[in-house]
Amino acid sequence: MTIVRGLDAVFPRVQKPARYTGGEWNSVVKDWDAADVRVAFAYPDLYDIGMSNMGIGILYDIVNRRDGMLAERVFAPWSDMEAIMRAEGIPLWSLESRHRVRDFDIIGFSLSYEGTYTNILNMLDLAGLPVLAAERDERHPLVICGGSGALNPDALADFVDVFCLGDGEETIVDVVDFVRDWKAQGGGPRDEMLRRLQKIWGVYVPRFYEPTYNADGSIKSIEPEEAWLPRKVTKRFVQELPPPLTNPIVPYLQTVHDRMAIEIQRGCTQGCRFCQAGIIYRPRLERSPEEVVCAARELRANTGYDELSLVSLSTTDHSRIVEIVEGLRRDFGDTLTIALPSMRVDSFSVRISELVASRGKHNITFAPEAGTERLRMTINKIVTDADLYTAVDNAFAQGWTNVKMYFMVGQPTETHEDIEGIVTLARRVREIGRGYHGGRARVRVSTSNFIPKAHTPFQWASQARPDVLRQRHLYLRDALKKIGVQFTWEDPEHSLLEAVLSRGDRRLGKAIHRAWQLGSRFDAWHEHYDWPRWLRAFEETGIDPEFYAYREPGLFDPFPWSHINIGVTESYLRAEWMRTLKQQTTPDCHKQPCNVCGVQNQNAEDCLNRFDLRLAAQGKAPANREGLIRPIEMFSVS
Repeated sequence: MTIVRGLDAVFPRVQKPARYTGGEWNSVVKDWDAADVRVAFAYPDLYDIGMSNMGIGILYDIVNRRDGMLAERVFAPWSDMEAIMRAEGIPLWSLESRHRVRDFDIIGFSLSYEGTYTNILNMLDLAGLPVLAAERDERHPLVICGGSGALNPDALADFVDVFCLGDGEETIVDVVDFVRDWKAQGGGPRDEMLRRLQKIWGVYVPRFYEPTYNADGSIKSIEPEEAWLPRKVTKRFVQELPPPLTNPIVPYLQTVHDRMAIEIQRGCTQGCRFCQAGIIYRPRLERSPEEVVCAARELRANTGYDELSLVSLSTTDHSRIVEIVEGLRRDFGDTLTIALPSMRVDSFSVRISELVASRGKHNITFAPEAGTERLRMTINKIVTDADLYTAVDNAFAQGWTNVKMYFMVGQPTETHEDIEGIVTLARRVREIGRGYHGGRARVRVSTSNFIPKAHTPFQWASQARPDVLRQRHLYLRDALKKIGVQFTWEDPEHSLLEAVLSRGDRRLGKAIHRAWQLGSRFDAWHEHYDWPRWLRAFEETGIDPEFYAYREPGLFDPFPWSHINIGVTESYLRAEWMRTLKQQTTPDCHKQPCNVCGVQNQNAEDCLNRFDLRLAAQGKAPANREGLIRPIEMFSVS
């Protein structure tokens, strides 16, 4: 095992050396030689971004709390550091002990968004490892991927050995325990190791599944190569939120979210049809106010931060959010700034914002998502114009001076009237603000481009073409400028690449590989993003990006991700797509009767019970539960 030496002489030659030095407060350095299993948690983006990822911190803490287990971190080096590493033959290293990444047993990548795909390849190459999974053997670390992006895994199947689907808190324990036992038994061929890993609930090994295609290029089927494998691999999810992370690493430099964070709720039941997170993180789980306040005390003592973010897909949907905020105020008074990163567009959210505002009121953000009530009802964002105006009026009346509004352009059924509606809303919001604060009132509008995501009702939609998006952006730019509203928007070609990568199948791997060979890195960063380079990669590998971005699949066509079971049934998603076309809404099931999305039936014991019923009907004995990390049979239960 090799420690990378001489790095201290390199650090002064790059931007922000603290990205690479390690040694931060609360970081964990364990005895390398005493560890049975060594895990490198890798985030395929800058340290500044990755250190704000709560998932990495949670898994790092879980592994390091276990005897005989060691977890360290590694992030994608920026271009200046990469140039030095390649010129001087410096391999990618871990922050804690500066061991070579290729010396770890497991390299675990967190896959949060598609713009990091080429960084995964680059980090493997910098580590001195074969980029292609088929070229790695039992001498190499196990390369795994988790996170939301892993639920459409096959675009990266050429490069990744194992995908961990769903909540990772339990899966990571099963995987590291398996690797420890595997090593203790003397190891063996990599294929055999992967076959046994596939028996863990939530683990998907792509090399054991084979896609076939129709003449038009669409997916015909994705079938397991061996009869014992499940036809659909089910994501893992926890039944209750695990204890919050209260001893996080404190970086030496400012990161994207430079503050404490507590996940107060996982999942969302509002049912916005464009939102992948709202589907894949079901069922909704809440943390109690008492647990949140207790965790905040520990976090404050362990980090010294004076700002706390209450993390959730929709923070003000927490059934006891008022109790949480009031409890924090009782404990900390005005010494703690509380951030609510995601709120509904309603007056209740404004009242909660009033409770948390302790050091002046400047910026408040709302996300109407669409410019007209018709389109909002179509996408199931159940917010009226009156809701927005009332919320904004309350916000300005209570002292806020800046309002930012988020919208999405290019959504299914969108017309020019919907785009004009954004201007109408912005004009009225500005008028309300000026009525309270005169010229001090500021209104900003920001738009993103709609991306049809896997496992959502809008997976059947196509993306709007760049010329259409650009026309709408230009209209908004000119119209909003006339009424004194600042406007920012997203590059259409950038969104086209995201659509291709997010909807890609296994054939896309060769284009990702070629784009990386041509120099693609940090594709989510505007200074590195190069669409002509990607076009060349697509052309050289025979990939048509328009096929993935603009094709509207048939209602019952298989998707590249159809062999991944997220718990929500495809029949539910299909019905939601049909309700979209009929402009029908679906109520929030947390407040109304269950919408029967299927997720409540997706726990292991329930699946086994239903499978036993099927076996009994066939005159067979119940499934054998003993010794199973998760039952293979559960994935064939409909």
